[in-house]
Amino acid sequence: MVSRIVRLSWLVLTGLGAVAPPPAVTRLRVPEGGIQPQVAEERDGGIHMLYFLGDPKGGDLYYVRAKAAGEAFSRPMRVNSQPGSAVAIGTIRGGQIALGKGGRVHVAWNGSNSALPQGPVNPESGKPGNPMLYARLNDEGTAFEPQRNLMSRTFGLDGGGTVAADADGNVYVAWHGKGMGAAKGEAGRQVWVAESHDGGKTFRPEGQAWKAQTGACGCCGMAMFGTREGTLLALYRSATEEVHRDIYLLASEDKGKSFHGSLVQRWEINACPMSSMSFAENRGTTVAAWETGGQVFYGEVSADKVAKPVGAPGEGKGRKHPRVARNARGETLLAWTEGTGWQRGGSLAWQLFDPSGNPIGEKGGAAGVPAWSFGSVVARGDGTFVIYY
Repeated sequence: MVSRIVRLSWLVLTGLGAVAPPPAVTRLRVPEGGIQPQVAEERDGGIHMLYFLGDPKGGDLYYVRAKAAGEAFSRPMRVNSQPGSAVAIGTIRGGQIALGKGGRVHVAWNGSNSALPQGPVNPESGKPGNPMLYARLNDEGTAFEPQRNLMSRTFGLDGGGTVAADADGNVYVAWHGKGMGAAKGEAGRQVWVAESHDGGKTFRPEGQAWKAQTGACGCCGMAMFGTREGTLLALYRSATEEVHRDIYLLASEDKGKSFHGSLVQRWEINACPMSSMSFAENRGTTVAAWETGGQVFYGEVSADKVAKPVGAPGEGKGRKHPRVARNARGETLLAWTEGTGWQRGGSLAWQLFDPSGNPIGEKGGAAGVPAWSFGSVVARGDGTFVIYY
């Protein structure tokens, strides 16, 4: 009788009497022992990866591609035209990648202290600053064009910049910095965007993304993403009055001409947490991920706002650099690092969630995240996931 009741309950709960097994999660290492993997995925499942090699203060970015997640990558191709002009120190200043019209690859990164061209002179120090660099794959797909600095009106580049592109040939590079006459400290920082509407061939001078005086957390990263519906999204951390380190979402429906912002999550802390963010999309639904107070969260972006945040289960302490992917069934993989710090590696952790945001199974974990690094996640066409680290 008991077994019959249990079976009937199972049938009611599962509908058809069977539950699909949780999607598999495969872990793979970054080629050549590289760090800071960033992955962009084509609609047909093709994978494009960017990673860093060399001295964290001045190394190189490399690009590889594969027909699908988990398959062999192509021969590495260096992105930066000047050796040693990329930086990985701080974990949030490395390169970011985006796919644009015709599958063209676009890369943006914070330039190292020796990078050329130099950034504009910082009037607060009287010296040229680090540049916000950009390069795109050439028409033949055989090499990257010479790197360019996109900072012309701003100074004080610190935290990580970001890049987004769409199928219509629009490319956007964003960073947070200062304009002439800005207030002192982090309160005077704000998000700037340089736009290209010819596939990255030329860029307009950078402009303010949003007029609100929120400040920007100097040594925190940013993330920007172009949805398939044409909305341009960005996540950044504020620094209002130096203590309001809140996460904000910016959205533009007019190809970057104007943005409006919304508060995602508050955090009161008089320090720079050196945090990063990420986006992912599947079948018209976009999800965003971020860190607050040592915990990592994700949420669906709906009506230009982030829905109720979903946190990773268990105690949130020292969790950083969340990366998110979603499969066609609406299941989400959230991955992050634990125990990492300045010049210190740590471990990888992850959790699967069902379409309603409920955890699936136990939290996963693996040692071996190098210093200055993190993981990157991809959803395969069959619903399974891959984590590169």
